[in-house]
Amino acid sequence: MKNSKTIDKILTVLLIISIITASALTIYVIISPKKGEEFTEFYILGKEGKAADYPSNLSTGEEGEVIVGVVNHEYKNVSYLFRAEIENKTIGEKEIQLAHNETLEFPFTFTFPETSEKGKKRLNLFLFKENQSGGRSINADKPYRELHLWIDVR
Repeated sequence: MKNSKTIDKILTVLLIISIITASALTIYVIISPKKGEEFTEFYILGKEGKAADYPSNLSTGEEGEVIVGVVNHEYKNVSYLFRAEIENKTIGEKEIQLAHNETLEFPFTFTFPETSEKGKKRLNLFLFKENQSGGRSINADKPYRELHLWIDVR
């Protein structure tokens, strides 16, 4: 009988320890953030805010407009540099700082200069990201993300 009570006490203590351990692990899993893939979304939308109706035919001097979107999924604050180019000439830049999971959408208006030749032209949109070496300077040699639009210039 005495031996049976001792075994019951040991089993009860082991059960309580198991419940406490399982509860602690469950709380840890719920509280600790899950780090997923690190990336940045970079996209363009038409004037109406949809992935359609991009400017495709413009006369020289006529304004075209797109909405540029950047979403930070890098799990840290990141500094970006947006740059737009036509025929290797910069036509616009914007510095952007975003916290993790922060989104920025902004309108970008552009024109093709009067000196542009007629025909299909490529509007290049680049997103540069801060140096990975821990510094705050932007690595302007190699874009982190890039997009482009082909536009028929009349």
